[in-house]
Amino acid sequence: MAPVTTLDAAVQSTAQSASHFADIPLEVQVELDRKTMTVSQILELEVGSLIKLNRSAGENIDLLVGGALVAFAEIVVFEEMLGVRITDFKSID
Repeated sequence: MAPVTTLDAAVQSTAQSASHFADIPLEVQVELDRKTMTVSQILELEVGSLIKLNRSAGENIDLLVGGALVAFAEIVVFEEMLGVRITDFKSID
């Protein structure tokens, strides 16, 4: 059995600390796009109105956790319900 290194102990300690937060609920948002519209444009909306977005069909959408962008996803249909499939995670800068 390999000896436990300081790094191994730190990783184990971090994992144990994180487990204390495992049951905290976080809001997950799936954001298709955002658009700025004038008041007059909004007042002109009616049933059947189309709002043109900036993203292309098939382009990844944003997945936010607690308001922070964490991943990118694609829309999928799962058992007659909409869902998202994560395609990539945001890189940490």
